[in-house]
Amino acid sequence: MILIGQYDSPFVRRVAIAMRLYGLGFEHRPWSTFGQGDEIAAFNPLRRVPTLVLDDGEALIESTAILDYLDEIIGADKAMIARTGPQRRQCLKICALATGLADKAVSLLYERVLRKNQQSKIWVERCETQIVAVLDVLEKARAKVASPYWFGEKISHADVAVACVLRFTAEAHRQLFGPARYPALGAHAARCEALATFKEIVQPLIPPSGD
Repeated sequence: MILIGQYDSPFVRRVAIAMRLYGLGFEHRPWSTFGQGDEIAAFNPLRRVPTLVLDDGEALIESTAILDYLDEIIGADKAMIARTGPQRRQCLKICALATGLADKAVSLLYERVLRKNQQSKIWVERCETQIVAVLDVLEKARAKVASPYWFGEKISHADVAVACVLRFTAEAHRQLFGPARYPALGAHAARCEALATFKEIVQPLIPPSGD
């Protein structure tokens, strides 16, 4: 399989980490949506990442759909999400909050970098409000959990998604996230980032130049 996208994307990173944790081999093509958009378009007309190209040439797009496929091939017993029931719904909800936060964090970064002196104040304020609101909800939820990971001793998709978006947000918008303000999330991020797989699958943020 071929995973397209750079690891500074929280969406690409969560997929790559899951594949490593599942023991699934893949070729990584760290293509930028700005610098290599034409190459990405050959597999994904949206020119977005992550894109996962399967051995038969089929291309899967969007991190949630990709992870759903990976869960299917790895089997329910090994999947990083419950097969059914309340825990599955809760895991999906946390993932949705994390990826929604990531969407807003990316949008805010693009607004700052690509629009520079023409930023929309209304849009910036809206994105910041949404980001902080999600962080507040996730902080309260994580603070209620005493186990090492969100659903016990085993790492889940929720743990990975939250950790990946926290790293991106901390690098892109330091004024919005910090361990002192969000101690439970800070401890969660530190625990995940200390794992060998997280140390392997990582890349400092490289924002688009806007030129």
